[in-house]
Amino acid sequence: MRLLLIAVAALTLSACATVPKLDAAGDVHALLIAIRDNDRPTFDALVDRRALKQEIQARLMAEAGRADPRVAALAALLGPGVASLAGDALIKPEVFRAVAGYYGYRSDARIPGPLAISATLRRLPDGRVCAVKDKTGPCLMSFTRAPDGRWRLSGFDGELSMLRL
Repeated sequence: MRLLLIAVAALTLSACATVPKLDAAGDVHALLIAIRDNDRPTFDALVDRRALKQEIQARLMAEAGRADPRVAALAALLGPGVASLAGDALIKPEVFRAVAGYYGYRSDARIPGPLAISATLRRLPDGRVCAVKDKTGPCLMSFTRAPDGRWRLSGFDGELSMLRL
């Protein structure tokens, strides 16, 4: 009897660890489908535009700062405005198409469902989840649970070159 209680407790705790991933998987799946299908309204509903734009701007400024010192000085002068415009230009479904393709979301491929996606989501210490191609791969997209319960794309950790206009 004691062993049974321990087993039930262990299963309950492990189920709690996967609930956020399974919960997030439906919204991640919907976002990837919206990217693949160029569905702007669904894409916009599943993106935390402010958080994503801030992250992209910071990364663009950091990249410019690592360049030639003259380019870095110009970037420091023009950077915030240019980075803001670039952030706006990059947050579109068609720009994230290469990222969706990396995960297998192409029009010519079988689309995995939310259950399969939940296996490729990794919980992060701060409560977010991130999407990985396989269990040992890097995070490319991070999702934050919004107050309305939906999971929204809030970070992009992949190479900026994957985001193509």
